[in-house]
Amino acid sequence: MWHIDRESDIPVYRQIADDLERRIMYGELPPGSVLPSERKLAQELKVNRSTIVQAYDELLATGLIESHRGSGRKVGTTHWGISPLRTPNWRQYAEGGSFLPNLPVIRKIRHEKQHRSTLIDMAGGELSPDLFPAEALKRMTRELDFAGSLGYADPQGDEGLRARLVSYLYDYHRIRTTEDSILVTSGSQQSLYLIAQCLLSPGDAVAVEAPSYYFSLPMFQSAGLRFIRLPVDGEGICPDDIPELHRKHRLRMIIVNPNYQNPTGTVMSAERRLRLLELAAEHGIPIVEDDPFSLTAFDEAPPLPLKALDRSSSVLYIGSMSKIVASGLRIGWLVAPQTIVQRLADARQQMDFGLSVLPQWLAAQYVGSEPFGQHLTQLREALRRKRDLTVAILERELAGEISFSVPKGGLNLWCSLHGEVDDSQLLEASIRRGILYTPGSVFGSGPGHARFAYARPREAELARGLAAFAEAWRAVRG
Repeated sequence: MWHIDRESDIPVYRQIADDLERRIMYGELPPGSVLPSERKLAQELKVNRSTIVQAYDELLATGLIESHRGSGRKVGTTHWGISPLRTPNWRQYAEGGSFLPNLPVIRKIRHEKQHRSTLIDMAGGELSPDLFPAEALKRMTRELDFAGSLGYADPQGDEGLRARLVSYLYDYHRIRTTEDSILVTSGSQQSLYLIAQCLLSPGDAVAVEAPSYYFSLPMFQSAGLRFIRLPVDGEGICPDDIPELHRKHRLRMIIVNPNYQNPTGTVMSAERRLRLLELAAEHGIPIVEDDPFSLTAFDEAPPLPLKALDRSSSVLYIGSMSKIVASGLRIGWLVAPQTIVQRLADARQQMDFGLSVLPQWLAAQYVGSEPFGQHLTQLREALRRKRDLTVAILERELAGEISFSVPKGGLNLWCSLHGEVDDSQLLEASIRRGILYTPGSVFGSGPGHARFAYARPREAELARGLAAFAEAWRAVRG
């Protein structure tokens, strides 16, 4: 007797597969038994044939059943007759658990990058190899003193690096802090992961900018958090929306990227920063300030970080070397009250006993040094040229069909496309023509938006890639 609970969270195909597995295990379906055809079983259970196919595929993957051309599917004989061994259903394990996979479009983009080296990558937010300060870091690597311990590092991060970061944070961002209030991480994403896992609980409401990079990170959904949208306009989020949202949802945290926001490139105005701090303090809501781009300003510097203006210890500040030096160094930092730093350091130690000490030693020499300052000047000039070229090409190739606000810093150009197209079709058409970009849906936006990351391609590649995108756009538009 079959029983399918159509109200259950367990997919119907999984219920069918589990039921068949129990019957086989209990001997109701002995080895060699012929199973119903897909069509017959689908009719009997009043489900789609594809549901039965999925259920049978689950059992085929474990070896519980076998497929024979011309005679359908039978209960396997190998596992239950000759051999006492049974292969685990690894696909079921891979699809289970509480940690969600990346969005399908993210996996698609990553797969294409890995398998098609000729693609022009305007999807990844990385610097091009020629912007890496190779000579300075080579020299500093040769000068490293390897007399120090190569054992497990301090859970908070290398003491020398944290001391250097104290000076760097004040000199470049006017943030006053101490070594004990800094946690060295492997980058902004690890900082966010630790915050989500250690400081929040399933069901908590977190206010985030919309659109936002954070919509592309399943780690928040894996932690069971609820995203509350804060729309972004030309001056960032509107803080005056927060009291009503807090009344409705009991906000536990606000996450913002105030400088050259990803993906829009928006800079939150000084007035809104002060208002956000005021309201957060009034309601006791912590703010996470993610600040990867502030040192990429092309002209005047953006307003001071929220952390530099914070008088109520409301702000957790995240920084990183990924967007200003190289993503592969895997060095970031979190500035927070000491109790929070200790809590997150303890959790991170449980995960991996801390970061590798060698990149930390190198970062301690490089951050805030004279070569670092020279590198930032060269980086800003290169990024400005790439931004200008990206803007000029899109204005030429898609005049009247695209609009954007020209960013004053950062690595991205956020575009609105005039006309209705299917995001997946446009991405596929672009890939066929040799360019990757990120559809707006990844960032929680509606269709008709695209983010072009202009930092990684060389200038000659920008021209080819954007012309290819324009061709794809026209082909999909018809």
